[in-house]
Amino acid sequence: MPKPIKKRAAKPLPEVKKPDAQYSFFENVWAVVRLIPKGRVTSYGAIAKYLGTAKSSRMVGYAMNASFGQKPKVPAHRVLNRNGLLTGRHHFNPPEAMQERLEAEGIKVKKDQVVDFEKLFWDPYKHLNI
Repeated sequence: MPKPIKKRAAKPLPEVKKPDAQYSFFENVWAVVRLIPKGRVTSYGAIAKYLGTAKSSRMVGYAMNASFGQKPKVPAHRVLNRNGLLTGRHHFNPPEAMQERLEAEGIKVKKDQVVDFEKLFWDPYKHLNI
């Protein structure tokens, strides 16, 4: 007859704390986005690169999604994907608000993509000396 398996007492799980680094990252993202001049745009990847986390474009997107309601306001509509597409538009209410805000700043948008993206691109890595 096989020996019965002894059940071990479960080890207590480590205390889960809010990841302060994540919140600091979000605040850093918002600080950079607040510096984007009106009429200019940048990309998730450019912000991530500037913050020293080049592979964190998606986290920049999460920060943009969490930026609604922040004070001072975060102009999230100025952050696009690397091709100038308004990929974050579905997080605006209504989704057309992202395009409307860009157009109010004189930026032309056609088929959810900024016209002359390269010309309007603001690279924080080049423009900021922080």
